[in-house]
Parts: sequence; C-alpha cells; structure tokens
Amino acid sequence: MQYLISDEAEGDFNKMDFQLQNFFLKHFEKLEKIPPRRHLKHGVPYYVESVTKQARFVYKIEADFYVTLRCFKTHKEYERWLKSFI
Repeated sequence: MQYLISDEAEGDFNKMDFQLQNFFLKHFEKLEKIPPRRHLKHGVPYYVESVTKQARFVYKIEADFYVTLRCFKTHKEYERWLKSFI
C-alpha cells in the first residue's frame, strides 16, 4: 500500500520538531508492512496509530492507499479532534 498525506496532516507534520518527524516517518513505513490494528471508537471510519506515548496520527484506507488525515503531537490535541466527531 502507498501513503497519501492530507494538507492538514502535512501542516501538522511540518510544525513538529525534527525528532518527532522521524518517529512519524518510521511509523508510516511500519504501517506499510503491518496491517491496521486500532480502529477509532464510536463507528468513525478511521484508524489511529500511536507514535509515542503522546503523539498519534489518524488515517483511513481508500483502495490501495493509506490516507493520513491528521498528525497530533499530544493526546489532548487528538482528544479535541476526536470530540468533533462524537
């Protein structure tokens, strides 16, 4: 599978420091080899991957692509975004 990154996710990613960006890149590569594991709650059609204890990214699967929707530096950012769907 290949990766696409939404404009919002790219903006989130570019605001991160270099070390955190490297963690995200490693997880993008890892996801290409290992199938999705954690589906979001409440019937939201997205998956979430933890990068560190705090950092996460949310993605969806379309045909032969993983589409990264958002990247979050902290769990609080992720929770605020998640509440917008519930």
